Amino acid sequence: MATLTVRNLDDGLVRRLRIRAAENGRSAEAEHREILRAALENGTGRASRGEAASRLAEFRRRTAGRGSPPSADLLEETRRNRTEALAGKDA
Repeated sequence: MATLTVRNLDDGLVRRLRIRAAENGRSAEAEHREILRAALENGTGRASRGEAASRLAEFRRRTAGRGSPPSADLLEETRRNRTEALAGKDA
């Protein structure tokens, strides 16, 4: 079996998970497994292909004409900003 590590969880979330585990008579690790299993196996976290296609079509309809820059442009802008920030720090 695989191991999954989740980092940077909010302290409040971890506390609620531990409380939920105790209420269900399980260890925190067992509760985490149950939450993941229920979300992924019971279909609550997964849409059918038809549902997914419908949601995607609706999203495309709602966002049509907005236009977003290509990812290459966004990456170039980010790199330029980082370079400028680093040059400013060293100057």
